[in-house]
Amino acid sequence: MERAAGKAANHVNPLLIHESPASVVAYRGGRAIEAHEFLADARQLAERLPNGKHVLNVCNDRYHFSIGLAACLMSDKVSLLPSSHAPEFVRQLAQFAPDAFCLTDQARCDIDLARFRYPRELGERKPRRGAVAALRSTSPYDVPQIPQEQVAAMVFTSGSTGTPLPYKKTWGRLTRCVRDGALRLGLLDGRAHTLIGTVPAQHMYGLESTVLLALQSGNAFAAERPFYAADICSAIAAAPRPRALVTTPIHLRTLLAAGIDLPPLDLIVSATAPLSQELAREAEDGFKTRLLEIYGSTETGQIATRRTAHSAVWRLWPGVRLRTDQDRMYAEGGHLEQSTPMCDVIEITGEDEFLLHGRTADVVNIAGKRSSFGYLNAQLTAIPGVIDGAFFLRGGGERDGGITGIARLAAAVVAPGLDANTLVEHLRRRIDPVFLPRPLLMVDRLPRNATGKLPLQALQALCEGHSRGHGSPKGSS
Repeated sequence: MERAAGKAANHVNPLLIHESPASVVAYRGGRAIEAHEFLADARQLAERLPNGKHVLNVCNDRYHFSIGLAACLMSDKVSLLPSSHAPEFVRQLAQFAPDAFCLTDQARCDIDLARFRYPRELGERKPRRGAVAALRSTSPYDVPQIPQEQVAAMVFTSGSTGTPLPYKKTWGRLTRCVRDGALRLGLLDGRAHTLIGTVPAQHMYGLESTVLLALQSGNAFAAERPFYAADICSAIAAAPRPRALVTTPIHLRTLLAAGIDLPPLDLIVSATAPLSQELAREAEDGFKTRLLEIYGSTETGQIATRRTAHSAVWRLWPGVRLRTDQDRMYAEGGHLEQSTPMCDVIEITGEDEFLLHGRTADVVNIAGKRSSFGYLNAQLTAIPGVIDGAFFLRGGGERDGGITGIARLAAAVVAPGLDANTLVEHLRRRIDPVFLPRPLLMVDRLPRNATGKLPLQALQALCEGHSRGHGSPKGSS
């Protein structure tokens, strides 16, 4: 079951690096779960998992997900991490891995794969203090050693241009990435940090920055994934300090707009979408902390960070470097499996530093005038009273390194208390009239996914629903 016991030490990495069996790995429902308990649960689950090589782990509870991940590593199974659990994505997964089964902790699960229910008793026990001490003293603290070359996960692109593309992530590369990240984030200072995440563990960012970051830095994670502002603040307040919030720009914006008391944090980590300097400064002031933004992708994993409130310059992970080849930027070295083309416009400013100027396909060229979705979105969300908003292409336009020709721009915005005409007048003062959205949809919320991203198809469907006279928009220009 536990792989590579006889491998040379330099060819394996430990499942977790907590030095003591009494080290806290997770907090769940207010209870601290120690390293020896974590390993006991993982070993039990590894013994019970079906024979299939590939596992779609959809456990909502972060602790359950982590035990599932650990059990897969210990039994040489591969965790599948698609960008969506929609039926079409699941169908494509089944074609990619016919032996795949679904690990779930939900009583009702409609994923069309063979399903295995997470055993309820794992992680549910609340042993007495004396029983915990006895368990520590009688059970050897033997941390599984996982081969560096073992494929730990297969992550998939969104599939917006066709079939989702798989990228393998080996255990050695994953652990190097998150250890380098822990160093950059200041989580290797000898203190026991607690990581609270608003992002799901199934997403690459959530996997790296909550689960693996805790396991590979000797810190702990909170099992819960709070969504609403009040719940996020409650989860922060309940976590021991020092504590870090792993989140997204949309969650930060919602938290700061909620008008509730914000508990102090020792660190905020943000990713999945560009973060404005204004929002970063507001978050640092509100939570009385520092905020570090992470840059990465499905293909590369995390490769850089910056303190957005203070600088626009990104600093690369140790060993990672950028190079240009025929006007294309590539990332390589460090934890990267291979030289990987980048989908962003990047300006190298130093040996391990760069500036980010938006995505390659982010450029908008209308009537001979150029802008970008990043700039347009920043201008929209900077309008007082706007909680959330985004420009998008209505459909039918051409993309070739950007939007050209007669493109039809639309925008959806959440702005209680404002009307479409008022917003358009604000936009006229901020952007060229050729980029004014037609229509401007006033909505209760944007169709963001679990990580705060906005799938283009969901925005286009929102617009189509409005055009047909139904859907959720409240009005438009």
